[in-house]
Amino acid sequence: MPRVRGGATRISVAGRIPPAIGLSSAELRRAAGYFAERSRARIGNPRWNEVAVLVVRDRESAEAHEAIMGVSGATDVITQAYDSIPPEPKGLCGELIVNADQALRAAPKRRGWSAAKELLLYVAHGMDHLSGADDLSGRGYLAMRRRELGWIKGLAKRACPGP
Repeated sequence: MPRVRGGATRISVAGRIPPAIGLSSAELRRAAGYFAERSRARIGNPRWNEVAVLVVRDRESAEAHEAIMGVSGATDVITQAYDSIPPEPKGLCGELIVNADQALRAAPKRRGWSAAKELLLYVAHGMDHLSGADDLSGRGYLAMRRRELGWIKGLAKRACPGP
């Protein structure tokens, strides 16, 4: 495992995870921390102060998507990065808005895939974007997806509770 310099990223989880997802807030927080380590290591371990994971439903996702991106309709994950504001230590702060309803709809379409894994994929994808990864090209999308699925597989090997 790559070393993370500058201390661990603080991870917070807010919002209600539907019981049908089968993942607790504590499990999601631990997984997000693991994905943050992987994402930071990918780009040389810059200092990340905090990442907030907000679990929302379709209505809130659509509102945030319109307000932040100017796009109507719900989406799977919205990622925002912020620079720290003094007197906070210099470093990145981020926010991932993940859509639980979308995870519940998408998971049954993937053979052998759970809603918990789908929600974790959204968090991994958001962390990948926080580290500057871009999925606008086909090549970029495939690279991100391979990396994120690898992170999920690594998470399972660490025996972290979750999917």
